[in-house]
Amino acid sequence: MARSPVAIISRTPANLAGALVLALTLGTLIAVAIRAEVGTGLSAADWAAIQFTMSQALVSALVSVLLAIPVARALARRSFWGRGALITLLGAPFILPVIVAVLGLLAVFGRGGILNDAFGSIGLPEVSIYGFHGVVLAHVFFNLPLATRFLLQGWLAIPAERFRLAASLNAPVGRLLEWPMLRAVVPGTFLVIFLICLTSFAVALTLGGGPKATTVELAIFQAIRFDFDLGRAALLACVQFVICAIAAVVAWKVTAVDGFGAGLDRVVQRWDGSKVWDFTWITAAALFLIVPLSMVVIKGIPGLFDLPPSVFAAAIRSIGVALVSAILCVGMALALALHGGRMVAIIGVLPLAASGLVVGTGLFLIVFPFVRPSDLALPVTALVNATLALPFALRSLSPAIDSVVADYGRLADQLGLTGWTRLRLLILPRIRRPMGFALGLAAALSMGDLGVIALFADQSGATLPLAMYRLMGAYQLEAAAGAGLLLVALSLLLFWICDRGGRVNADV
Repeated sequence: MARSPVAIISRTPANLAGALVLALTLGTLIAVAIRAEVGTGLSAADWAAIQFTMSQALVSALVSVLLAIPVARALARRSFWGRGALITLLGAPFILPVIVAVLGLLAVFGRGGILNDAFGSIGLPEVSIYGFHGVVLAHVFFNLPLATRFLLQGWLAIPAERFRLAASLNAPVGRLLEWPMLRAVVPGTFLVIFLICLTSFAVALTLGGGPKATTVELAIFQAIRFDFDLGRAALLACVQFVICAIAAVVAWKVTAVDGFGAGLDRVVQRWDGSKVWDFTWITAAALFLIVPLSMVVIKGIPGLFDLPPSVFAAAIRSIGVALVSAILCVGMALALALHGGRMVAIIGVLPLAASGLVVGTGLFLIVFPFVRPSDLALPVTALVNATLALPFALRSLSPAIDSVVADYGRLADQLGLTGWTRLRLLILPRIRRPMGFALGLAAALSMGDLGVIALFADQSGATLPLAMYRLMGAYQLEAAAGAGLLLVALSLLLFWICDRGGRVNADV
């Protein structure tokens, strides 16, 4: 019997990583709870922010999932040129910096966007993207592809033999095969997207912000940056953590896989459904994604020549923060994945319940009496970003390490490979691909973050997303578009370098 992953290396790195995650999630929550002024209660504005947060997250998740069902179904039963590229494109919004995607949506749906220009040419009134419907629109843009990928995996998990049998018996495919799959996959998908929308800060900051369109996270930011009311910010942070924790637990409990039995891995051939409707849904989804992304490029190229020097300095800071964050994230994920176990699994999902702004608020309250928060803006941002990306890195590394141990663990035991030698010669060479992917994903997510840095940074310590947001606030939209294009290029470049580096000369 092969040794367990715990025998590979000392537990010290895993213990340190677990302690750091606990300190940044539960520890910062305790700091926030101590400072929270529970006796004063929540004001009417605070309750309005909670109501808006819950309602926009519910509507965003519901619309995303409902639209994703026909899109995923169409992709599952149609084969066409470019299908693989389109499925790959569905993953782009996940690593795309939120502030850049919002700029692309403004170019299409904003006051001077394509849609309003078309409405004006035919005499129709102008539409506004700001407020509740704008926040929902942006969240659907980000989460429709994610929901489609989840549901598509559910459809592809149904063996081809089941569809062939249903066709030969003239049985209803939807009721016997698709509906049981949807009952298993949709609840978990809905709750994951609901959780993502609960903790979305940059979308509410740019498209909401009014008294009737303020989320809890935005209210926390305003309480610290504008009112300097740390007690109110702490109380709201506790509320935010409780909401996210409940959503995370429910999502974990309801996520299930419906079993259809094994198949022979044949290509699924479908004879049911309307080709016209399927390609209509596919075309509409593709345009919804491609047009805003294309506008980022079209608007951004002229703006590249109007960028102030401060933007390039911010870009250098962002690259440094992203690299440190990615290395720290993968290091923690590797240490935890090598040992596994229930406790490691719990520690690995804690960041999903802890919003980045809640963690940032706790750290702000801890360091404020001792140092200027702006002096720690970049290190704190890198640390928090690494922790928030940890669940995704663990999801990438844990299965790969388990597979290596199952395949080669007994041979390594017989050869006497233990400790760092076993890690260096056996584990690391065979997890290069998922480790490169995890590095790239963590770096890209850190590059586009506009959460903690907005709390801590001053005018001289901004990262590229914050510099871009400030250009948008100053109505320098062309320069902001140029900064957005630069941010997208750097994010994708970092992701490509890391992902490609993990695949170069990797035969396993």
